[in-house]
Amino acid sequence: MTSVARIRKPEEVALAVVAATKAHDPDAMVALGHPDYVDDFVPIGEKRGREAIRSFFAEMFAAFPDFEFEAERIVADDRHAVLQWKASGTFTGGRFQGVEPTGRRVVNRGVDVMEIEDGLLRRITIYYDGLGVARAMGLLPPKGSFFERTMLFLVNLRSKLRLFFKRLFDGGR
Repeated sequence: MTSVARIRKPEEVALAVVAATKAHDPDAMVALGHPDYVDDFVPIGEKRGREAIRSFFAEMFAAFPDFEFEAERIVADDRHAVLQWKASGTFTGGRFQGVEPTGRRVVNRGVDVMEIEDGLLRRITIYYDGLGVARAMGLLPPKGSFFERTMLFLVNLRSKLRLFFKRLFDGGR
């Protein structure tokens, strides 16, 4: 990006994010942000700065070679843009967030809240169903399955035992 680049409106920045994402181009994605901008993925945490954000998306595009991204709605004012989206892909490429490919299809919907300053991204807060993504990737058992019920039983048992022993050793308090 040149220093004489025209300042874009937030809606234009959001459309450029969509185009770069559809093109699987992490370099174009980070060129839209200030050098120290932040992507805050609510389910997994923050990525700070262009290199961390570029690396995250390069890893994701490699892990989901057939990744598709669709903008469902964009709403903007003079400093913000909100992007409602749908993404999908099959986890058949490389590792993603430390997980080996499972071959599973992932469909995810979410919302990005973009803060824009001087025509560049300052911060994006990305909201999506992390539990649903983990289930779709095969990291958690399917909803309502025997394995999910067993996992919930064990978690609840641990909680009850912890409370029982706390009361036992705290004299019933």
